[in-house]
Amino acid sequence: MLTAMTVSAVAATPLLSGTPAVAVPDGPGELLYIGTWGQGQVYAARFDPGRGTMTSLGSVAQVSSNWVAAHPARPVLYVAGSEQGGHIRVFRIDETSGALRQLDEITVETVPMGSGGLSYIGLTKKADALLVADFAAGSAVTVPVGPDGGLRSVASVVQDAGSGPSPRQTGPHPHHVVIDPSRRYALVADFGADRVFVYDYDPATRRMSAGAPDGPGSYATAPGSGPRRLAFHPNGRTLYLLNELTADIQVLGWDSAQGILTERQLLTTNSPDHTGTTSAAELAVSRDGRHLYTSNRGENTLVVFSAAPETGLLTEIQRIPCAGVTPWSLALHPGGRWLFVANEASDSVNLFAVDRASGGLTDTGASLAVPRPDCIAFSRRPEGPGAGPS
Repeated sequence: MLTAMTVSAVAATPLLSGTPAVAVPDGPGELLYIGTWGQGQVYAARFDPGRGTMTSLGSVAQVSSNWVAAHPARPVLYVAGSEQGGHIRVFRIDETSGALRQLDEITVETVPMGSGGLSYIGLTKKADALLVADFAAGSAVTVPVGPDGGLRSVASVVQDAGSGPSPRQTGPHPHHVVIDPSRRYALVADFGADRVFVYDYDPATRRMSAGAPDGPGSYATAPGSGPRRLAFHPNGRTLYLLNELTADIQVLGWDSAQGILTERQLLTTNSPDHTGTTSAAELAVSRDGRHLYTSNRGENTLVVFSAAPETGLLTEIQRIPCAGVTPWSLALHPGGRWLFVANEASDSVNLFAVDRASGGLTDTGASLAVPRPDCIAFSRRPEGPGAGPS
C-alpha cells in the first residue's frame, strides 16, 4: 500500500502555444494516433473511411505513450506515459498536417510502487473530464477538461486496495476507469485486486470519492482473473468486464440506484482446445449494442459476440485470426464499418471490415507498420455550425 500521495499540475498554457514536434505531409482523410509500448513515440496515419486505406505519417511525437486519447470536438490529443509519476501530456493537433505540438503536462506524483506507469486515459461522454488509471500507483484519477480541451488541476485521486494470487497481483493495479450512464458512479477495473471498485462520482466537480464510511463498493471476480476492461451496453443496465489472466468475459447486471453489480453470464474467449498462454486484452461494443468485440493475446485471435437487445447476454458468433501477433488493443471506427487492431508484437496496425448487419469481421489485408503499437485514437473534424477549436 502507498503511504503517501501528492498531486501536482504544471501551470496551464494556452492551447495555441507550443512548438511543433514534427512536420508531415498534407493529405485527405481522418487522423489516427497510435501509442507505442516502450518505444517513446506517438505515430500518426491518415485513414480514408470510404476506401478503407491507411497512409502512414510516421512518428509525430517523441514521448512515452502507454495510452492515447483524442478529444471528440477539439484538435487535442492526450498522451499517458509509462514513467513513474503518472505523466499526462497534452498536444495540439494540426488538422492539415497531422503534426503535434505539446501544450501542457500534468503529473500525478506518487510514492513509487512497482512499474508500468499509467495503463489508461479516456474522456467522459461529455468530454468534461479525463479518467486515469495509474497501474503502478494503484490509484485512479480524474482531471477536469476545459471547453478548449485543456486540462485543469487534478480533481480527485482514489486509492484501490487488495491483491491476488498471481505474481503480477502483489498489490492494486487499476487498468480501466469508466463513468456509468447515470453519471453517479465511477467504476474501476483493478487487475491486481481482482475487483471492480465502485466509487461515487460528482459530475459537477468531476470528483471520485469512496462514498460510504467503510470505503467504495466493489464486485469481486474469481481469484487470479485480473480485471482489465469495462464497457456498458447502451441499455445502461448491463456492464461487460474482460478479465486478462483468465481470458474470459463477464456479463454483469448494473443497478444504478444502489451502485451494485451482479453476475449474469461468464464466457471464455479461449478456443475449446486452448493450450499455452492465457491472456485477453481489449473490449469494444458496437454503438447499437448488438455486437461485442474482444482480443485474445494468448491465441492471437479476435472473438465476436452478439448481444441480446433486452438482456445484453452474449453468444459467440465468430473467431478470427488477428492478422498479427499479440493484439494489445482494438478500436471500432465511429462510423461502425471498420475495426483497427494494434498487434503489438508484430509491429502492425491491421484493418478489418465490419459487417454491420451480422457483426462479422473480414481481414482487409491493409496494415500499417508501427513499432509496438498499443492503442489507437481517432481525431475527426467536427461537423456543423460552431464546431472546431475555439
